[in-house]
Amino acid sequence: MPTTLPLFGAIPGGPEMLIILLVLVLLFGANKIPKLARSTGQAMGEFKKGREQVEDELQEMQEGEREDEDEIAADSTVDTDSTVDADSTGDTDNAALETDAEKN
Repeated sequence: MPTTLPLFGAIPGGPEMLIILLVLVLLFGANKIPKLARSTGQAMGEFKKGREQVEDELQEMQEGEREDEDEIAADSTVDTDSTVDADSTGDTDNAALETDAEKN
């Protein structure tokens, strides 16, 4: 049975997290870590808003396409009915003859 490998490796646990936090404090300083966390949270919020807007626009486009397809289907039904009625009565032949006579 094949084993699956995690995409990013193992998730750091307790001791690894302490080392990572210590490195962050040394690199950025204790005062800048809250600012960094705040700006990261704001960026994630903006990303979420942008994603929701794109999803809404895609949904509106899909609904518009469905409405267009419904209108096309309704128009084609009306057009075929009127063509069948005109052909069955023979009115289209008379109309074609009249337009040819008007041209001459």
